Amino acid sequence: MAHESTGAIYAAAGANLAIAAAKFVGGALTGSTAMLAEGVHSVVDTANQVLLLVGMKRAKKPADTHHPFGYGREIYFYAFVVALMIFLGGGVFAIYEGVERIRHPSPDADAHIFGYTLPGIWVNVAILGFAIAAEGFSWFVAMRQFWAEKGQNSAMRAIRRSKDPTLFTILAEDTAALIGLLIALAGVVLAYWLDRPSLDGWASVGIGLVLVGMAVFLMIETHGLLIGEAADPAVVAAISDLVRAEPGVLHLNEVLTQHLGPTDILVNVSIDMADDLSAGEVESLVTRLDRALKQRNPDVTRVFIEIQTQADHAVRAAA
Repeated sequence: MAHESTGAIYAAAGANLAIAAAKFVGGALTGSTAMLAEGVHSVVDTANQVLLLVGMKRAKKPADTHHPFGYGREIYFYAFVVALMIFLGGGVFAIYEGVERIRHPSPDADAHIFGYTLPGIWVNVAILGFAIAAEGFSWFVAMRQFWAEKGQNSAMRAIRRSKDPTLFTILAEDTAALIGLLIALAGVVLAYWLDRPSLDGWASVGIGLVLVGMAVFLMIETHGLLIGEAADPAVVAAISDLVRAEPGVLHLNEVLTQHLGPTDILVNVSIDMADDLSAGEVESLVTRLDRALKQRNPDVTRVFIEIQTQADHAVRAAA
């Protein structure tokens, strides 16, 4: 999964670098606000992909005395920062520039390239066409990998159940980028055909609203991961079944899980054990459970087993 996510990130970063350069050239030559907003959006997206790569690298740092459970949540922090950058660096900027263009509309200037004069509309359309093709390739790579991961789940359910924010963040960015490019294309074309330069500004506002909406969605999804989410219900159910099947376990009081990273699950199990077990048998049972849980799911990296009677657990839970 990490390798696949990295591939999607590199594809997105490469596409966004090329797109940003093209958009800024077009914006500089024609004065299009929508093109400028899209250029800033692409720069923000490129920076976001760098941040995700940094987060993935830092998440692999081994545990130490200051962080005994490791640094897995680093990727959640960086994913949240990415969402914040989309909101501020892309969405708010695009809305601001769009409002300014609506207040002070002016037609796109002609572009002067190597002594030739070209209508600004055709320069923008050509650049947006290239951007749509490049962004479409990046979106296809991310979608193909996301589709392989989601299995039989719907796309929204897969995103909500996913504990790895890198891939769905890239997919969300690419989706927002494609929508923004189509809005920008509609804006510059309509502004030219209808001779209403303010439509270019409205396109920029539309792009900003798309980015703000996508950023809020990503913030909500990464917030839960950042503060600690339980493992997938199917994983919890499998843990419960395995514990209940262990001889000597009278009752499974509780299973608590938490993702410390996309592939790092902490498990705390409370069980009521038979009173006639010797200390050696208790130790053997705990060892077997620890080994079995980790073998059943490689993402389970830490297992804590708490032994208490069913009655005592009920009292503590009610307190």
